[in-house]
Amino acid sequence: MVRRRLIAAGAAVLAIALALAAPALGANRRIAIGHYQWSNPLLNLNLGEHVTWYWVGPDTMHSVTGTSANDQGLDSDKGNDFPHHDLGDSFKLTFNTPGTYTFQCKLHSAVRGTVVVSDTPGDPNAEPDPVPPNNVDLTPPHISDVRLDSTSLAGKNGTHLRYGLDERGSLDAEIYRIAGPKHRKRFAGWRSWRSFVGFNDVRFANHTKHFDPRPGTYVAELRATDRSNNTTRPQRVRFSIRDA
Repeated sequence: MVRRRLIAAGAAVLAIALALAAPALGANRRIAIGHYQWSNPLLNLNLGEHVTWYWVGPDTMHSVTGTSANDQGLDSDKGNDFPHHDLGDSFKLTFNTPGTYTFQCKLHSAVRGTVVVSDTPGDPNAEPDPVPPNNVDLTPPHISDVRLDSTSLAGKNGTHLRYGLDERGSLDAEIYRIAGPKHRKRFAGWRSWRSFVGFNDVRFANHTKHFDPRPGTYVAELRATDRSNNTTRPQRVRFSIRDA
């Protein structure tokens, strides 16, 4: 029994010694700045390692500015009191002195974080974190199955325009009258409709404040826009209006 206790005590002492001798848990870090915060506000590094910040949006008017004695002069936006970055911009700092470093945005004090650097040499080449993706949707919506119930309209009642969308947003139509022997387009009016995911059915080419249907031949250029302001290429529908 005594022997077992001595073995257990020796194992405990060895474990403590190994823990004290083990290097601090540090690593180079990639941090996203977006939604008015750092993706991780408390970072632990080893000596000689670095942090790379990425502006991922949708808000990008943030700086990484040192606010403690250790990081005076460290600033992603030196000389600029109103920082604004493009999506995907990055800023990298390498920390060669142990200590605690605090940073915050010049405009938004809540956008901040702390970097704690140990005195254990680290690996400046390791990059365990992936590059953070942008938070902003840059892909335009997909519009499909665009059709008019009729392409030959009588009077000012118009017809139905039917289409499908894969995102919520809006559909805009610029309407042009085709006139003259050279078939030149002349702007005749416009319409806009709130749109939903899936099938949409709206009244089209009827009399409105921004379109007065008159006899003639027309082409409408349709563009769908999602809630991130991504817009599709125009799709064209042709129709004619005759006297009622």
